[in-house]
Amino acid sequence: MPLAYRYYDAETLDRQYNARATVEDISPFLAAYREQTAAARATLTCHLGLRYGGTPAQRLDVFPAGCAAGPSPVFVYLHGGYWRLLDAADSAFMAPAFTQAGVCVVAVNYALAPDVSLDEIVRQCRAALAWVFGHIGEFGGDATRVHVGGSSAGAHLAAMLIAPGWQAQFGLPEDAVAGATLLSGLYELEPMRMSYINEWVQLDAAAAHRNSPIFHLPVRPLRLLFSYAPNETDEFKRQTETYLAACRAVGCHCEFVTMPGTNHFDLVLATADPATALTAAIFRSIRVPGSSARA
Repeated sequence: MPLAYRYYDAETLDRQYNARATVEDISPFLAAYREQTAAARATLTCHLGLRYGGTPAQRLDVFPAGCAAGPSPVFVYLHGGYWRLLDAADSAFMAPAFTQAGVCVVAVNYALAPDVSLDEIVRQCRAALAWVFGHIGEFGGDATRVHVGGSSAGAHLAAMLIAPGWQAQFGLPEDAVAGATLLSGLYELEPMRMSYINEWVQLDAAAAHRNSPIFHLPVRPLRLLFSYAPNETDEFKRQTETYLAACRAVGCHCEFVTMPGTNHFDLVLATADPATALTAAIFRSIRVPGSSARA
């Protein structure tokens, strides 16, 4: 059988990028995203459905910091779902823990494939960041301390926000993002193009290259946190390890957080618990008062 990518034939490549197959059933995890976000919306001060663009999908939710002496750091979360699933309504499970610690949370919604291209999804996420930079002060946030984060496809989108060269188009300074948390991410999209995922993401070679963070590395020494679950496939692990090494080589401060007992889908739920190593590392990275300065 001919090889599709690296040393994988098409069938094996599809298995490598089938995150669902690493758990028995993803339904409980998707339900947890929605239920914990609904609880956050019901119990916290929040501003829902704020429009950052001209279509209904281009909206975001802001959860101001609960108690902050002065402008608070901001955590902008981009959901996963292989660019075709989930919503901002599934994306604020970390808000109770973060806002209590003095962090403003922004959950970004964006249009999904195949209704829009990956180019458009990336553009929307950049437009959302520009909105945050221009407006987060109205909600007590500090535009100079914006930390982006995401899981799986959301980590890809967060990595595209720390890529250089696009900021001026959106009226942003090059240092609009102070750091990122990247969980189980996808940083080179050629294997997506060669796998079943291209049924909905519909990349050609140029689009795969254009939207691959590995080819658009940060040009500033950002603070970056990485993690993946122990049971991820070899390709998911390789994607993180390769991108982490490349970012470190260009001067970024890169930390890998080990999270035993997690899987591809519940790893990000660790951010809902302030006692986890992942949440503690995020708080250190964005220098939440009272968190250890150790990196």
